[in-house]
Amino acid sequence: MRHLVYYVAVSIDGIIAGPGGEFDFYPVAEDMAAWVNVHYPETVPTLLREQIGMAVHEPNRQFDTVLMGRGTYEPGLAAGTASPYAHMKQYVFSSSLAQADYPAVEIVNTDAVELVRQLKKEEGKDIWLCGGAKLAGQLLDEIDRLIIKSYPVIAGAGVPLFGGDFSPARFDVAERREFSNGTQISWFDRAAAR
Repeated sequence: MRHLVYYVAVSIDGIIAGPGGEFDFYPVAEDMAAWVNVHYPETVPTLLREQIGMAVHEPNRQFDTVLMGRGTYEPGLAAGTASPYAHMKQYVFSSSLAQADYPAVEIVNTDAVELVRQLKKEEGKDIWLCGGAKLAGQLLDEIDRLIIKSYPVIAGAGVPLFGGDFSPARFDVAERREFSNGTQISWFDRAAAR
């Protein structure tokens, strides 16, 4: 069975993007970028692959499907692409975008939980929850694994890791890796019911 994995960058104070959707404040380490490009190549947007020397058709290793809220989808649109991850099946959750205007992605304006449950039953690689906070909050009970890239920076304000109601969920640390600039990637698996 496929898993839903929330793979995301976060600041020390739990922010995934600035108030205007900014995400360029994260300090990038070359060793981390190289490691991510090898282990999670599908998380590199299609347009950036050639710029960083990655084969445009580099095979997906972990994910073949990506879920995005509209705020997460917007930077790709601003950069001139309506298909930021053309190498995967893309779902964009929005109540205001029209499918006819964005044929390269599937616009979803129905229940996110029901779609994820359906996707988990299908054959394929894991499902990447790319963001944002509102969508992550709606899908919290469906998230099987968190992969958190923790950057040594305080954002001060912005989009939190999760939006929604108070709803504690227990995860266990499975692995942790640190890079040259102090950034850590941590893998958390949903804890078994106790």
